[in-house]
Amino acid sequence: MAVQLLKLYNTMKTKRSSGILLHITSLPGKYGIGTLGREAYNFVDFLVESGQKIWQILPLGHTGYGDSPYQCYSAFAGNPLLIDVEKMVEEDLLQKEDLPENIYFDEDNVDYGKVHDNHYPLLKKAYQNHKSQNNKLREIRFENFCNNNALWLEDYAFFMALKKHFKGVAWTDWEADIKLKKEDSLNYYREQLADDINYYRFIQFLFYKQWLELKSYANLNDVKIIGDIPLYVAFDSSDAWANPDIFDFDERMNPVNVAGVPPDYFSATGQLWGNPIYNWNRLKETGFQWWIDRVEANFTLYDVLRIDHFRGLAAYWAVPFGEKTAINGRWVEAPGGEMLQAVYDALGELPIIAEDLGVITPDVVELRNRFGMPGMKILQFAFDSGEENDFMPHTFDKNCVVYTGTHDNDTTLGQYIQSSEADKKFMHEYFHVDEKDPAGSFIKLAWSTVGNIAIAPMQDVFRLDSQARMNFPGKASGYWKWRYTKGMITQKHAEELRKLTKLYGRF
Repeated sequence: MAVQLLKLYNTMKTKRSSGILLHITSLPGKYGIGTLGREAYNFVDFLVESGQKIWQILPLGHTGYGDSPYQCYSAFAGNPLLIDVEKMVEEDLLQKEDLPENIYFDEDNVDYGKVHDNHYPLLKKAYQNHKSQNNKLREIRFENFCNNNALWLEDYAFFMALKKHFKGVAWTDWEADIKLKKEDSLNYYREQLADDINYYRFIQFLFYKQWLELKSYANLNDVKIIGDIPLYVAFDSSDAWANPDIFDFDERMNPVNVAGVPPDYFSATGQLWGNPIYNWNRLKETGFQWWIDRVEANFTLYDVLRIDHFRGLAAYWAVPFGEKTAINGRWVEAPGGEMLQAVYDALGELPIIAEDLGVITPDVVELRNRFGMPGMKILQFAFDSGEENDFMPHTFDKNCVVYTGTHDNDTTLGQYIQSSEADKKFMHEYFHVDEKDPAGSFIKLAWSTVGNIAIAPMQDVFRLDSQARMNFPGKASGYWKWRYTKGMITQKHAEELRKLTKLYGRF
């Protein structure tokens, strides 16, 4: 593994390439949400045809309240909603007549409630069929998967079975004995919920099987997957419940401080995320083993990792639990350098991208540079005529990843429409932006920079406006819904990207 990762690491630092940012949920399909099925393979084919070497996605985790891929029930488990039902038919776990018929699903946006209601009964039926079929080969593969992933799978499956038993409430509201993990209570519920626990193991087996097959197809076509690793885990997660000692909890397993960011570009009151903050002293005592295990598991899923909120490894914004906004937090130094060194010592040189956005101080830059990580440059942030910034292309060095925008930004067309006349004039002076096709101009500019990697969200390739925005930081619900429809990708899109990619030496 270390040799393969080192090759990827060196390639990422030296070889010019480009790619597309598109989450799995945004793919087209008949059942309300993008999945790991045929349309995902078709998208890989589009990347190949257009000369792209990178597919960047958002975290693949099992999402909770708000449907954000950055707030998941586990730092390791995959999202069951991404399991493709048609592939389950191919594997004889479902029959074709089991699939939803005469049910309308919105093709442009994910209706998560409706998808939940239709998808989970199919997963349950697939599990029941698996038990009754006595398929020896599948049983052996399932057993191997459980053994190889027991480190996280047992906690996740038990947590989800408990969460179902307690009607979906957060683990902090469970009965005291199981919340506090008293041994008698653990043994009782393991026995009582044994079948549900095995069901959650099984759906992870299905997810990993489908995802790793898709990833193999991408890799065989010379397409690498960039995946996100959120710095923090969700408070209502198997990670927090199963490992309370590595988080800033009191003796009753209630949080003392929670995560967020101070007032910034996106919010005048900051962003109160509510994620548990790490007990870094305890993590040090363990040699940062939980982080080592997490990063290693993520490199099973992805070829390259982007650490979201990287600046929190230098210093993090700690907000006292119970605050209504993030204003009254404070900066606390973090031993991110020690943690990363422990990870690198255990796993070797790693292809990691630092999401170095937000309040960036010299210690963040030093930490990123110490490990040779490329940072991020967002062109949408560059053209503020009122102030200087580090996002102007003439300030870039090669070791960076250049984006037109990210999942947290408006689309480039949406941003341009809302820009002031002064900012538009600045863009015209700097790179002759085409006012009839600003998104195309930004893609061309990104591809033309010296940055080793250039990436555009698929919304920009499609020239979509603000209605296609994926997320708005600080807003708890109403986002993560955008999808494109079958037929939107055309030969023209492939030819345009291929031409740019060849022109600017990223082919």
